[in-house]
Amino acid sequence: MRARVTFLASVASLVLGLFVNDAQAAEPERPVMTVKATKDFEVTGAGKAKAWDTVAWTPLSIRPEAAHDYKTQVKMLYSETGLYLLMDGTDSKLTASFTKDLEHLWTEDVYEAFFWPDEKLPLYFEYEISPLNYELPILVPNVDGKFMGWTPWMYDGGRKTRKAIHITGGKAESGAEIQGWRAEVFFPYELLRPLGNVPPKPGSRWRANFYRMDYDGGKRTQWDWSRVGPSFHEFEKFGTLVFE
Repeated sequence: MRARVTFLASVASLVLGLFVNDAQAAEPERPVMTVKATKDFEVTGAGKAKAWDTVAWTPLSIRPEAAHDYKTQVKMLYSETGLYLLMDGTDSKLTASFTKDLEHLWTEDVYEAFFWPDEKLPLYFEYEISPLNYELPILVPNVDGKFMGWTPWMYDGGRKTRKAIHITGGKAESGAEIQGWRAEVFFPYELLRPLGNVPPKPGSRWRANFYRMDYDGGKRTQWDWSRVGPSFHEFEKFGTLVFE
């Protein structure tokens, strides 16, 4: 009897181990990006600062059911005062019509960056920017999949982003035929406080993700850096930023 119980326990352990291994194999490896330090520089939209030349582009991957095969890539730097983000993508039409900040920018062409500095709390910063240079900065508490965005208060001076857009092959106009667009953004640490682990120090690690959405021809295409499921807010699946 004891031998039979031992045998059944061994079989159960083996089967459980197979399920665990399969689950681990199905979970994609999360990407890591090294963020180099820099002195502060002017944001132009085109990424002309020499500091950008020291950083390689990191590609974003097209998500399933894509309608377009445009390329999308990202760079990051950090200084003593804030973070620098440069996103770039090919395109054929500027599908954006909003003419003010804090609109539903994700329903049109947009770049998005999510920063989760402190993994002890389900709280992260989301930023969206359109090819017409309008933005949506929000702080997102996400508890058990229930989340809501809160816009900044006293959003001016040293707490406000510096941002610019650069359009290639066309005009910065709604519906214009273009070849691509870039967004360059500076995020002051003052905007991200009082989130933990801000500002980052050499060796600091943040979780993060980068996305793009495009709606040319009325068909949606999405990109991500670290693969998530249906929602961009699956923050446990974010990649990692390592600050040099």
